[in-house]
Amino acid sequence: MPYKHNEPRRHKIPKAKYKVGNWREYNQALRQRGSLTVWVSSEALALWTPVQTGRRGRPLAYSDLAIETGIMLRLAMGQPWRQTEGLLRSIVQLLGLDVPVPDDTTLARRSARLPLTTALKTPTGPVDVVIDSSGLKVFGAGEWRHEKHGGKPRRSWRRLHLAVDPDGGAILAVELTTIQDGDASQVGPLLDQIAGPVRAVLADGSLSHKPRHRPAGWFNPLNSSLARALTEPS
Repeated sequence: MPYKHNEPRRHKIPKAKYKVGNWREYNQALRQRGSLTVWVSSEALALWTPVQTGRRGRPLAYSDLAIETGIMLRLAMGQPWRQTEGLLRSIVQLLGLDVPVPDDTTLARRSARLPLTTALKTPTGPVDVVIDSSGLKVFGAGEWRHEKHGGKPRRSWRRLHLAVDPDGGAILAVELTTIQDGDASQVGPLLDQIAGPVRAVLADGSLSHKPRHRPAGWFNPLNSSLARALTEPS
């Protein structure tokens, strides 16, 4: 294989080795990872059901606090919405609480309109932009025909390019292209979508080939002397 010919010239990164001396604390920390402690305060129980406002229309049966509780359990346990409903219902029964539990459809629908998911911070000044891309495999009707009748499946690939603010985690720009479009060709369209000023652009080596725009502060953190100067201790 071609990579075997370049093996002597490859950069060897030694494997990290850790020596644990405090085995008692280490074992206790590993056990603590699997522990589950849940408590519900009286303030949360009081705000579980929203206050009736007297307005026209059907009132909400669950407050935003109840929906946020389901979302936190879903993220912590890594479960789908139906399993999250069952987990939340079992916790309410074990604690002996007399509160209603939202169903999985309500959790999924209300989670998209919560303030914690919609209130993103808009940067006011110059921002640092991190650009990266990922491949997406797209299956259409060919996948069903392949499973039903056999034969060669029809599939295609797309490449998703993202520009992210590393401080706030907000997605500033996005481009979806085919695999024929290189990463460097999408730097310009991504930066054109950002309305505010750009202080620096961080990317890997695939984006260092002739980008259309190079704003002030452009550098490649993997193969740039400026990046090495920033990371080296003074």
